[in-house]
Order: sequence, then C-alpha cells, then structure tokens
Amino acid sequence: MLYKGTHLTADSIERFRERIAHAEHAWFFAQIADQVAQRRQALGLSQKELAHLTGTTQSAIARLERGGRPPRIDTLLRIAQALDCELAVQLEPKDEA
Repeated sequence: MLYKGTHLTADSIERFRERIAHAEHAWFFAQIADQVAQRRQALGLSQKELAHLTGTTQSAIARLERGGRPPRIDTLLRIAQALDCELAVQLEPKDEA
C-alpha cells in the first residue's frame, strides 16, 4: 500500500513484483495443498505421522496444507512417496494468440 509522500525504490518494486508473481500462481499451490491434506486424511495419517515419513516437521506439513509457502520439489516428491502417489509436474506451451 502506498501512502502520500512514499517513494518507490528499485528494491520495493522488485518485492512488489515477487508478491504479484506469487499471487498469480497461488491457485496452483493451493490445489496441491488441498490434495495433500485430502490424501493424508484418506490414509488416516496425522500431520505428525506424515512429517515423520517425509523427514520434515509437523509444522512444515501444516504450512504446506494451509498454502502458506510453496513447497520445494524434493519435499513434494517425498510427500508423494509417503502418500503412495505420483507427483506429476509438466510444462505446457502457452496458447499463441
């Protein structure tokens, strides 16, 4: 939020761009977070149990399920393995107009 008399610096503009980029992809991470939570619950695992299986902490699993911070690919791979799932990540060309 800008206030009267506030001057933008290169750093503040870059931070703003990063927040926008994260927001544009938030739906993607929210979808993954929801899938992790649903699968974990379907298997009857607690967050603590999933954390133990994946070598992370319960708080990290909770943050992931809340969509707090995008997880690293290696973390997602360990979670997928613990949940007996395949992690499918793919690149698709954008539609050309």
